[in-house]
Amino acid sequence: MSEAPTTPTIAATPFTEAERAAVYRAIYERRDMRHFAGGTVAEDVLLRLLRAAHHAPSVGFMQPWRFLRVRSPALRQGIHALVEQERLRTAQALGVREEDFMKLKVQGVLDAAEVLVVAMPPGREAHIFGRRTLPEMDIASTACAIQNMWLAARAEGLGLGWVSIFDPQELARLLQMPEGAHPLGVLCLGPVDAYYAEPMLQQEKWACRAPLEDMLMDDLWDASRPPPVTATPPAPAPSGAAPSDAAPSVVAPKAAPDGVQP
Repeated sequence: MSEAPTTPTIAATPFTEAERAAVYRAIYERRDMRHFAGGTVAEDVLLRLLRAAHHAPSVGFMQPWRFLRVRSPALRQGIHALVEQERLRTAQALGVREEDFMKLKVQGVLDAAEVLVVAMPPGREAHIFGRRTLPEMDIASTACAIQNMWLAARAEGLGLGWVSIFDPQELARLLQMPEGAHPLGVLCLGPVDAYYAEPMLQQEKWACRAPLEDMLMDDLWDASRPPPVTATPPAPAPSGAAPSDAAPSVVAPKAAPDGVQP
């Protein structure tokens, strides 16, 4: 029999069936949104989302996330320009898929109700617990905070998109971050007309979700197993087709049956 803990605890009881279904629904219906419907996010809702992010796990409890709420239209235009600049560079680096990439909508900085820049502060090297051999765990911890906010946004009926197509040094300069600070994402947040029926890049035939069984191994790395192929070959574009910001098959979401990813 284990010794009773001396610190406060929470009973290790499962959620009710409805509570459990709600958690899995948020996971399965979360989408990386690029199409927004304007509007606003109520201050109390925004605070709930930020609190959810701030309750994420972090290595050594270092809490390496900082959130910059960008309200200035001029700064939003500046961020938009940085994303567009990197979008062109990324397209060129993609080679044969350049044309397909340029048809994708990669940001909603000028359309979303709120823009939050997530960055890590300087001085992170002082946190050694859990990072001595894996210093990148500050990034992993911050990603957990973003995922918390993503799931909470779905529960609130809001869309959230994580934009990472930018030069971090340029964004840090634009927002006057101190030396050593590192931006990880531009979060576009706000009302949406509906969520994508499946991940947008899957709907757009850019890539597809790999089978779970391709990701699982027992005990040792299975070198004989071929790497999963998630990229979908580009479909030939109609003659004269131009890049479009139209939303791909946006539908009202339905709960995933029996915990299966739609």
